[in-house]
Amino acid sequence: MAGQPTPQPQENHLLEALPESDYKRIQPMLEHVHMPLGHTLYESGGQLQHVYFPTTSIVSLLYVLESGASAEIAVVGNEGVLGISLFMGGETTPSRAVVQSAGYGYRMKSNLLKLEFNRSGAMMHLLLRYTQALITQMTQTAVCNRHHSIEQQLCRWLLLSLDRLPANDLHMTQELIANMLGVRREGVTEAAGKLQRAGMIEYSRGHIRVLNRPKLEKTVCECYKVVKTEFDRLLPDMKRHHQ
Repeated sequence: MAGQPTPQPQENHLLEALPESDYKRIQPMLEHVHMPLGHTLYESGGQLQHVYFPTTSIVSLLYVLESGASAEIAVVGNEGVLGISLFMGGETTPSRAVVQSAGYGYRMKSNLLKLEFNRSGAMMHLLLRYTQALITQMTQTAVCNRHHSIEQQLCRWLLLSLDRLPANDLHMTQELIANMLGVRREGVTEAAGKLQRAGMIEYSRGHIRVLNRPKLEKTVCECYKVVKTEFDRLLPDMKRHHQ
């Protein structure tokens, strides 16, 4: 935004965790990009031209059914990268990537990322550990959607989003949240109302402010802790940098 400093690449925790020599080598390959709310970075089945390293934005990975219905399978923010299929041996992905919280990030051409990955250095090891953590998030999301209440799912979604943002505020309509969670809007309205009456959040006109995070963490199901613990275990350098 006008008047605000441009986010630097190292505001992405993966990029910051790189050794200085590796970071300096790839820095000229990084292109600063705006990531507006609702923007689709790639469609399911589409050819991936870039990988994205968010800095101040959050992106949802969605699986879209033939009917057009969708559900979120993971969120990626300043802790990670979008486009893991490029360095995992594929050129396309079955998911859609949509910006759920507007902001900025950096992108890198796919051929350059693959060259860097094939160096078998720090970047490769960091990306592989991140991929394992992301798979854990996807797996736990599937379990959560099957076994836990909409209220617990909403708490998980809020906490995962907050972990990837610098403040306690999110701009997101109930309709978009319902699409992310793959549930009816009425269910989100009821769950958000319960959290608001309990003093955990304040919700108005697409703006959500978390008022009591400790209480939110007590209400959330075990899925949030499983995902966070795995990220901290697999990416200890990032955890140390951002405590």
